[in-house]
Amino acid sequence: MSETLPQHLAAALAAADAAPLCVGFSGGADSTALLHALAQLRQARARGLRAFHVDHALHDASATWAAQCQRFCATLDIPCEIVRVRVGGHGEGLEAAARRARHQAFAAHLREGERLVLAHHRDDQVETVLLKLLRGAGPDALGAMHALRALGRGQLWRPLLDVPRSRLRAYVERHGLVFIDDPSNADRQLSRNYLRHEILPRLQAHWPQATDSILHSAALSRAAADALRTQWLQALERLRDPATDSLDAHGWLALAPALRDPLLDHWLHARGLTAPTTAQRRQIERQLRESRPGTLPCIRWPGTELHIWRGRLWSVPPAPAIDPQWQADWKDGGRLPLPDGGELQWTSEAQPTPTITVRLRRGGERIKPAGDAHTRELRDLFQQGMVPPWQRPACPMLYAGDELIAVADRWASARGEAIFRQAGARPQWRPAR
Repeated sequence: MSETLPQHLAAALAAADAAPLCVGFSGGADSTALLHALAQLRQARARGLRAFHVDHALHDASATWAAQCQRFCATLDIPCEIVRVRVGGHGEGLEAAARRARHQAFAAHLREGERLVLAHHRDDQVETVLLKLLRGAGPDALGAMHALRALGRGQLWRPLLDVPRSRLRAYVERHGLVFIDDPSNADRQLSRNYLRHEILPRLQAHWPQATDSILHSAALSRAAADALRTQWLQALERLRDPATDSLDAHGWLALAPALRDPLLDHWLHARGLTAPTTAQRRQIERQLRESRPGTLPCIRWPGTELHIWRGRLWSVPPAPAIDPQWQADWKDGGRLPLPDGGELQWTSEAQPTPTITVRLRRGGERIKPAGDAHTRELRDLFQQGMVPPWQRPACPMLYAGDELIAVADRWASARGEAIFRQAGARPQWRPAR
């Protein structure tokens, strides 16, 4: 192919809108070729071309790599933002956790209307299709990476998906560009590297047309997924409650799998959560078919909890570990951070009150709500008041001495009401999830 990499990108820019450009710059060979080629284009610089490097802090050289990225960008006279992230657990592998942290950083730092430009190429597409196939994915995932999709306040753009890796490496060599050679790219314990170094060469040796065939199947899968998308989007509109962003559980289960799976994934991703595996999907379906009345099924996977409650599906981030013995004095009238990330505050500026001790639920709590003839168990109040089960462990209990005077902002005893009148304000609970 006679077309140069800058020419390819110039054509892609001409066909795109005039959004500002930010290159996701790892410092590796592919993103180095992308950034350097864009820097040669006047139209790219006119769009405020900049670079963004994520330091995963996974090894001793990460800070050195970040500095190298800054130096390279300085030679191109392109600003480079460095963001250091913490790669968490969530029960997923290191590769997936790093990708999650990186994309969260991208989404958080992308500017309004900006396009994040990534160097994913044709060979990456092939690897992605095979990885999805081996994980039992459906048409949407087998359609591989989208060239353009929403991300944060802007969009993620992959303009090199039809460019082979060899052209990017040839560009780097031709221009004598220095790049970071991450040793993890040679670690064949990682699934993508195993495919790249062990499996694909064998496939291509036996089937020279393997790459073209795989990408052709991906295009067919994408077309099928796009045709189904119209149907499941209509179903989502019918099943989703806009007020709670929950789904009609049995309405979802009644859908054909070809609609049910992508609908669930789309709903979860829109909430910033992860999609389940095939085994976890089957577990959700089994719980819906077999769970008994009164049970509160919860299916968990890395990054997500899915609850079945009151005939609906509810999705939330995983709950942090909370010390059930936690307590704090609330006496200055300010905001009180809660251990799950929520907070307790007054509805308005409060007058001085006796010291209120805030605890979490420990079991067996009872309260007589003001105006109620009976003392009630907390579990009954939670059920009657429709407090979601995933919020109950972190629900703040307000005590005056050893007496429970209020349950968050939901129920207060006669003494609690008297204290709140004295304060001239009422407690307000903001749950984290």
